Amino acid sequence: MTKHNTGTRDEWLRARLDLLKEEKELTRRSDQLAQWRQELPWVKIDKDYRFDTDEGRASLADLFRGRSQLLVYHFMFGPDYTAGCPSCSAIADGFNGIAAHLANHDVMLWAVSRAPLAKLQAYKRRLGWAFPWASSFESDFNFDYGVGLTEE
Repeated sequence: MTKHNTGTRDEWLRARLDLLKEEKELTRRSDQLAQWRQELPWVKIDKDYRFDTDEGRASLADLFRGRSQLLVYHFMFGPDYTAGCPSCSAIADGFNGIAAHLANHDVMLWAVSRAPLAKLQAYKRRLGWAFPWASSFESDFNFDYGVGLTEE
Protein backbone atom coordinates (compact mmCIF):
# COMPACT_ATOMS: atom_id res chain seq x y z
CA MET A 1 0.00 0.00 0.00
CA THR A 2 1.18 3.52 -0.81
CA LYS A 3 2.25 5.54 2.22
CA HIS A 4 0.78 9.05 2.32
CA ASN A 5 1.65 12.04 4.45
CA THR A 6 -1.07 13.23 6.78
CA GLY A 7 -1.54 16.69 8.20
CA THR A 8 -3.97 19.33 9.29
CA ARG A 9 -6.39 21.15 7.01
CA ASP A 10 -4.20 24.28 7.29
CA GLU A 11 -1.11 22.29 6.20
CA TRP A 12 -3.08 20.88 3.28
CA LEU A 13 -4.28 24.36 2.25
CA ARG A 14 -0.74 25.82 2.36
CA ALA A 15 0.59 22.90 0.31
CA ARG A 16 -2.32 23.21 -2.14
CA LEU A 17 -1.70 26.95 -2.61
CA ASP A 18 2.02 26.29 -3.19
CA LEU A 19 1.07 23.70 -5.78
CA LEU A 20 -1.39 26.10 -7.42
CA LYS A 21 1.38 28.70 -7.73
CA GLU A 22 3.56 26.12 -9.54
CA GLU A 23 0.65 25.03 -11.75
CA LYS A 24 0.04 28.63 -12.80
CA GLU A 25 3.73 29.04 -13.63
CA LEU A 26 3.61 25.88 -15.73
CA THR A 27 0.56 27.23 -17.59
CA ARG A 28 2.36 30.54 -18.28
CA ARG A 29 5.40 28.64 -19.54
CA SER A 30 3.20 26.42 -21.72
CA ASP A 31 1.50 29.53 -23.16
CA GLN A 32 4.92 31.00 -23.93
CA LEU A 33 6.03 27.82 -25.69
CA ALA A 34 2.80 27.78 -27.72
CA GLN A 35 3.50 31.36 -28.79
CA TRP A 36 7.04 30.43 -29.87
CA ARG A 37 5.66 27.48 -31.82
CA GLN A 38 3.25 29.78 -33.66
CA GLU A 39 6.12 32.13 -34.47
CA LEU A 40 8.26 29.46 -36.12
CA PRO A 41 9.22 30.64 -39.60
CA TRP A 42 7.32 29.18 -42.48
CA VAL A 43 9.31 27.28 -45.04
CA LYS A 44 8.52 26.47 -48.62
CA ILE A 45 8.07 22.73 -49.09
CA ASP A 46 9.88 21.67 -52.22
CA LYS A 47 9.68 17.90 -51.84
CA ASP A 48 6.85 15.84 -53.24
CA TYR A 49 5.93 13.96 -50.07
CA ARG A 50 3.57 11.02 -50.60
CA PHE A 51 1.44 9.31 -47.97
CA ASP A 52 -0.69 6.20 -47.88
CA THR A 53 -4.21 6.98 -46.65
CA ASP A 54 -7.52 5.14 -46.42
CA GLU A 55 -8.42 6.76 -49.76
CA GLY A 56 -5.13 5.80 -51.47
CA ARG A 57 -1.89 7.68 -52.19
CA ALA A 58 -1.96 11.37 -51.32
CA SER A 59 0.38 14.31 -51.57
CA LEU A 60 0.96 16.69 -48.69
CA ALA A 61 -1.31 19.20 -50.46
CA ASP A 62 -4.05 16.53 -50.68
CA LEU A 63 -4.03 16.22 -46.88
CA PHE A 64 -5.40 19.77 -46.61
CA ARG A 65 -8.69 18.56 -48.14
CA GLY A 66 -9.54 22.05 -49.31
CA ARG A 67 -8.82 23.78 -46.01
CA SER A 68 -6.29 26.58 -45.60
CA GLN A 69 -4.50 25.01 -42.61
CA LEU A 70 -3.11 21.56 -41.90
CA LEU A 71 -2.42 20.29 -38.39
CA VAL A 72 -0.17 17.23 -38.43
CA TYR A 73 0.21 15.21 -35.26
CA HIS A 74 3.37 13.15 -35.52
CA PHE A 75 2.11 9.95 -33.88
CA MET A 76 4.99 7.71 -32.77
CA PHE A 77 4.28 4.40 -34.45
CA GLY A 78 7.32 3.10 -36.33
CA PRO A 79 7.45 0.35 -38.93
CA ASP A 80 8.69 -2.21 -36.39
CA TYR A 81 6.29 -1.24 -33.56
CA THR A 82 3.57 -3.67 -32.51
CA ALA A 83 1.38 -0.81 -31.20
CA GLY A 84 1.31 2.96 -31.08
CA CYS A 85 3.09 4.99 -28.42
CA PRO A 86 0.98 4.89 -25.22
CA SER A 87 1.23 8.67 -24.71
CA CYS A 88 0.38 9.39 -28.34
CA SER A 89 -2.54 6.99 -28.05
CA ALA A 90 -3.89 8.76 -24.97
CA ILE A 91 -3.67 12.10 -26.78
CA ALA A 92 -5.26 10.67 -29.94
CA ASP A 93 -8.26 9.46 -27.94
CA GLY A 94 -9.50 13.07 -28.12
CA PHE A 95 -8.95 13.55 -31.87
CA ASN A 96 -12.40 12.30 -32.88
CA GLY A 97 -13.97 15.02 -30.75
CA ILE A 98 -11.83 17.92 -31.92
CA ALA A 99 -11.62 17.17 -35.65
CA ALA A 100 -15.07 18.65 -36.36
CA HIS A 101 -14.28 21.79 -34.36
CA LEU A 102 -11.00 22.27 -36.18
CA ALA A 103 -12.74 21.78 -39.52
CA ASN A 104 -15.13 24.61 -38.60
CA HIS A 105 -12.04 26.81 -38.23
CA ASP A 106 -10.64 25.84 -41.64
CA VAL A 107 -8.13 23.37 -40.15
CA MET A 108 -7.62 19.78 -41.28
CA LEU A 109 -6.20 17.38 -38.68
CA TRP A 110 -4.13 14.33 -39.62
CA ALA A 111 -2.07 11.92 -37.60
CA VAL A 112 1.05 10.82 -39.49
CA SER A 113 3.18 7.80 -38.60
CA ARG A 114 6.00 5.86 -40.18
CA ALA A 115 4.32 2.44 -39.82
CA PRO A 116 2.75 0.93 -42.93
CA LEU A 117 -0.90 1.85 -43.47
CA ALA A 118 -2.23 -1.65 -42.70
CA LYS A 119 -0.72 -1.49 -39.20
CA LEU A 120 -2.20 1.95 -38.60
CA GLN A 121 -5.62 0.88 -39.83
CA ALA A 122 -5.67 -2.19 -37.58
CA TYR A 123 -4.68 -0.15 -34.54
CA LYS A 124 -7.20 2.54 -35.42
CA ARG A 125 -10.00 -0.05 -35.69
CA ARG A 126 -8.97 -1.67 -32.41
CA LEU A 127 -9.23 1.66 -30.59
CA GLY A 128 -12.38 2.85 -32.37
CA TRP A 129 -10.83 5.95 -33.89
CA ALA A 130 -12.23 7.71 -36.96
CA PHE A 131 -9.78 10.61 -37.49
CA PRO A 132 -7.61 10.57 -40.64
CA TRP A 133 -4.27 8.82 -40.25
CA ALA A 134 -1.62 8.71 -42.95
CA SER A 135 1.42 6.52 -43.32
CA SER A 136 4.70 8.17 -44.24
CA PHE A 137 6.35 4.75 -44.60
CA GLU A 138 9.44 4.87 -46.86
CA SER A 139 9.29 8.69 -46.93
CA ASP A 140 11.68 11.35 -45.66
CA PHE A 141 8.79 13.37 -44.23
CA ASN A 142 9.32 12.55 -40.54
CA PHE A 143 13.10 12.85 -40.75
CA ASP A 144 12.96 16.13 -42.68
CA TYR A 145 10.88 17.67 -39.89
CA GLY A 146 12.94 16.30 -37.02
CA VAL A 147 10.36 13.80 -35.76
CA GLY A 148 11.94 10.58 -36.97
CA LEU A 149 14.60 8.76 -35.02
CA THR A 150 17.20 6.22 -36.00
CA GLU A 151 19.42 4.01 -33.83
CA GLU A 152 22.26 6.46 -34.40
